[in-house]
Amino acid sequence: MPGSKKMIKLGAFLTATGQHIAAWRHPDVKEDGGVNLQEYIRIVKVAERGKFDMMFLADNAGVWERDIDSDGRSSRAAYFEPITLLSALASVTENIGLVATATATFNEPYNVARKYASLDHLSGGRAGWNLVTSANEAEAYNFGFDVHLAHAERYKRAREFADVVLGLWDSWEDNSFIRDKQSGRYFDPATLHILRHKGEYFSVRGPLNVPRTPQGRPIVVQAGSSEDGMDLAALCADVVFTAQPTLEDGAAFYKTLKSRLPAYGRSQDDLKIMPGLSPVVGRTKAEAEDKFAELQNLIDPIVGLGLLSSMAGYDLSGYDVDGPFPDIPDSNTGKGRLKVLKDTAHRENMTIRQLYMRIAGTRGHHLVIGTPQEIADKMEEWFKGDAADGFNIMPQSLPGSLTDFVDLVIPELQRRGLFRTEYEGRTLRANLGLRWPQNRFASVADHAAE
Repeated sequence: MPGSKKMIKLGAFLTATGQHIAAWRHPDVKEDGGVNLQEYIRIVKVAERGKFDMMFLADNAGVWERDIDSDGRSSRAAYFEPITLLSALASVTENIGLVATATATFNEPYNVARKYASLDHLSGGRAGWNLVTSANEAEAYNFGFDVHLAHAERYKRAREFADVVLGLWDSWEDNSFIRDKQSGRYFDPATLHILRHKGEYFSVRGPLNVPRTPQGRPIVVQAGSSEDGMDLAALCADVVFTAQPTLEDGAAFYKTLKSRLPAYGRSQDDLKIMPGLSPVVGRTKAEAEDKFAELQNLIDPIVGLGLLSSMAGYDLSGYDVDGPFPDIPDSNTGKGRLKVLKDTAHRENMTIRQLYMRIAGTRGHHLVIGTPQEIADKMEEWFKGDAADGFNIMPQSLPGSLTDFVDLVIPELQRRGLFRTEYEGRTLRANLGLRWPQNRFASVADHAAE
């Protein structure tokens, strides 16, 4: 918010039983966490107690081939549809933002606009849409395709998709609905705007049959780090979730993406960059290392190799797992994530086995194992070094790793004046310190974030 001290923003990345691929096998984890509403309620309340800006749900509209071929050893084959889950969680939370993925590759803009606008109303202004293109080829088979769309085409479609969704969210102005019983006028027709979009991929008349939302429109999150992904983020994202394994990588990405904003008439404060961070917290460094080792010892080699193959976009089962990670070309999956894998493997001279053991708990994101002070030091270094506006915290196991972070790291960040002690506003937009979004069709006065 204008005039307030800049502070770290935090998201809680809540992947079923935890970020670690073997978390479901941990004795303190509910093995059915992906489809257990009461467990999700317990976990999101921990994040809200910690004053997190938002919780974040990833999603796939299909089962990865790695999970089908895992000999029944993967815990990621079944979990809740995210909007349904967030609607339930909206009724048991008050402040935390509710963000979920909906792919632009296998959805229709009107449905996405309507669902997230409805969630924003249900939650009192706490909804966010994670705009992605589908890297999972298995999703294509569920929507009438025999071959997955090419990476460039997926992003081309996504740009038009985002433009339609944003246009639909501007169907109504802030005060369109009069609802005056005496005069009989329910809304002001002069403030209704019909989109009438006709493009290469979509023809959408509009208007949206949901009013302007409590935060103007839901927050847009974007999670791509390729050139296409960064261009899309610079165009329309409020938050970017990215995988940057080193401070140098993070600072370079931060500078590159922020420099693209002026071309779209946006300022640096209009976009919050929040790389993934996987913390393992202990009261001593040895305790933290023991916690991580306990999870690592639960990794099934079949699952680990399958995860690495799917992230790379290549079947690595024919390679010697104790040999070097091969120098494979770009695939049709996520190009940014493959680059992170290749850079990490080559920089540290890792074997395939070593690499899948590394990503089993991080998916290519930054892993920090240590005391609360050590983890806060790392976060402060990135934040003050212009490598991050905040972090998407990726707990290794749930709820244990998240509870450790809230109970041990949050107080340390607050002691340093780097993180809030109370929520600043009533909406996700206000807590992120983002400007009120003006309606593209109307001349309206600027609104300060509440």
